[in-house]
Amino acid sequence: MKNLVLIPTYNEIENAEKIIRAVLALKEGFEILIIDDGSPDGTAGVVKNLQSEFDGRLHLMERSGKQGLGTAYIAGFRWALERDYDYVFEMDADFSHDPSDLPRLLSACSGDGADMAIGSRYCNGVSVVNWPIGRILISYFASVYVRTVLGFRIYDSTAGFVCYSRRVLESLDLDNVQMKGYGFQIEMKYTAYKCGFRITEVPVIFVNRKEGTSKMSGSIFGEAFWGVLKLRFRKFSGK
Repeated sequence: MKNLVLIPTYNEIENAEKIIRAVLALKEGFEILIIDDGSPDGTAGVVKNLQSEFDGRLHLMERSGKQGLGTAYIAGFRWALERDYDYVFEMDADFSHDPSDLPRLLSACSGDGADMAIGSRYCNGVSVVNWPIGRILISYFASVYVRTVLGFRIYDSTAGFVCYSRRVLESLDLDNVQMKGYGFQIEMKYTAYKCGFRITEVPVIFVNRKEGTSKMSGSIFGEAFWGVLKLRFRKFSGK
């Protein structure tokens, strides 16, 4: 199997080398594609300096300026499909997602037959460490809102720690993905669900970043709120 972890970055120089080493140390032989949106702090330079050490397992896509989380992942999905990867992962650079959970997500798909595995903060209660209570409530009730509006029985629809099987990414119309920020995660999961793919949630513990700064903003939440209402009335089909 060829397994690729997509890690979008913007000003993650404090975390870049550490997250790369942690993922590439796993025995399952993951590869990484860093998708950097022109980080002025030199994040891309850190990645370039490490590429020769990891012998073709560390890849870099450089983009000009901040273009949004969703567009970064779409670009990464296309890159992975062109190179015949079997499983493709979404993951943050800041260690809020534990690299040691990657094999569990992989096993849920390659071993247990899921088409998509979600690293879920909420399928076994609330598993979040060091987040302010206000942010926990916003995130938790965002997923409640999604389940209520869409009738979508996923507890953590906004999760950004995900394993996709190749056939999901090949089947979905990536050109038709409309949300670019926080709502992108909801749209991808709901579209896969409506197209009949099997989705499972794997419980994980989410830990707030220790270094660097969060990229969340009010506009991201606004897009998700209105985007979910639009999803309710959209017709879905695969390619």
